[in-house]
Amino acid sequence: MVRAETLPSWRPGPTRQALLSFLEAAESVPIGERVACFDNDGTLWCERPRYIQLDFFLDALGGAIDGDPALRNRPEFAALLAEDQAAIAEIGLERIGLALAGLFEGVPPHTFCDRVREFMDRTVHSGLGLPLRSVVYQPMLELLDELRLRHFAITIVTGGGTEFVRAISDDLYGVSPEAVVGTLIEYEFGRTAGGVPWPRRTSRIVGGANEGPAKVINIQTQLGRRPILAGGNSGGDREMLEWACGGDGPGLALLIDHDDEHREFRYTSTPGTFEDSEPITDTAARLGWTTVSMANDWDVVFSERG
Repeated sequence: MVRAETLPSWRPGPTRQALLSFLEAAESVPIGERVACFDNDGTLWCERPRYIQLDFFLDALGGAIDGDPALRNRPEFAALLAEDQAAIAEIGLERIGLALAGLFEGVPPHTFCDRVREFMDRTVHSGLGLPLRSVVYQPMLELLDELRLRHFAITIVTGGGTEFVRAISDDLYGVSPEAVVGTLIEYEFGRTAGGVPWPRRTSRIVGGANEGPAKVINIQTQLGRRPILAGGNSGGDREMLEWACGGDGPGLALLIDHDDEHREFRYTSTPGTFEDSEPITDTAARLGWTTVSMANDWDVVFSERG
């Protein structure tokens, strides 16, 4: 049943109606099969001018350089600090990501999560001047709320670091840490000085970046259930969105189009680790997905809860 207050920040029109129609149709799906998977960067919160996770690591790098100035000369860090896009492209994002992950090598997971939360609490978004906790998309929070009312299991499937997103997923989205599927850092077993077992971070990644086909594989291996709703914003989400529409019953692929330069940014999202064969908005039109125009479909953009 659609209530008067359903999705209040979504403007009337075909996109809102497609969502409402899907929600009604999903009532016929057994509760155990009501699964929704959402990308994070650019889908649930702002990803421009830089990924928030990258800002976190750059903040940590600044602190590390204070203690060891020689780090400034490491090629991966020098390219980032100089914002030298040619050098960054030549080095490659994977190598740079591993170098940044090394800043927390040997750190136990709870300490890493505490660092993430502390960063989120004190940092202002570099492009919008808003607290980081406020650059979550209000209409998407309303959609998550509506899905919960309809007994959906909600998961976040991100190309970002699993532990980074787990540190904030419950607080920002009401999604429990175990429902986050992302790029996995490898852990090593160790013990505290008192002999208590404790995992510690390495600078190695398990299985590569969680983008493209990897999202489908990791949803299956880590969650074990196919989504009937998937939301994303780039070619890194394509296979996940296709999968959500691949069953016999109701399915919805939701693409966020960043077309609002006044309230956010105007750009076409691209994957971080590979090149698209076509713009993702063209893919959405060709495959009949529901495309959300940020400019036309949302009354407000950013969270009223931050």
